[in-house]
Amino acid sequence: MMGGDGRKSIRVDLQLIADMIAPSSRVLDVGCGNGTLLDYLVHFKQVDGRGIELGTEGVNACVSAGLSVIQGDAEIDLKDYPDQAFDYVVLSQTLQAMHAPQEVLLNLMRIGRRAIVSFPNFAHWRLRLYLGFRGRMPLSDTLPYDWFDTPNIHLCSIKDFIVLCEEQGITVERSISLDHKGTTRRIGPSVFTANLFGEQAVFLLRANPG
Repeated sequence: MMGGDGRKSIRVDLQLIADMIAPSSRVLDVGCGNGTLLDYLVHFKQVDGRGIELGTEGVNACVSAGLSVIQGDAEIDLKDYPDQAFDYVVLSQTLQAMHAPQEVLLNLMRIGRRAIVSFPNFAHWRLRLYLGFRGRMPLSDTLPYDWFDTPNIHLCSIKDFIVLCEEQGITVERSISLDHKGTTRRIGPSVFTANLFGEQAVFLLRANPG
């Protein structure tokens, strides 16, 4: 679908990520899937875009679209990328599926001058009620899998992620929460509201010097 300005419409969370990226930047999209975000960035922000994707189907879709994407496992291969090789490193809706999310996050900060991370918020009020009243692992649009077949192994909340960034000396330059309607709100210094009402979040991060 094309927007009123002639641009291709993408998911709200992906649009938020794209809006955080300066034109003509060097970008690495980690876990880029079928290349929706990368394709948008290449064509509408003229970035020098690269991608890494674990799934063969996603890699094939990206290559067919003319995108520069390699097949690889981020948890293994990110350590081979040189320091500050990119202006932005993006990890969209993938952190919770990593076996070692803290290590992956630190690699993002090493590889890129900035990192953009998005993830579903496990502390959303609907998920709290679902678990509290039904006594079963929650299902939602952002967490659609049953407990026995989910790829998500390290679920976290917005508050959890902010605490992790503080502990690792990572500066949050910008943070936005989204509800189920796609309405966006700045998270700001008070995390309580975002943690309760945000179904997912997008963070723009920068490593502290020294």
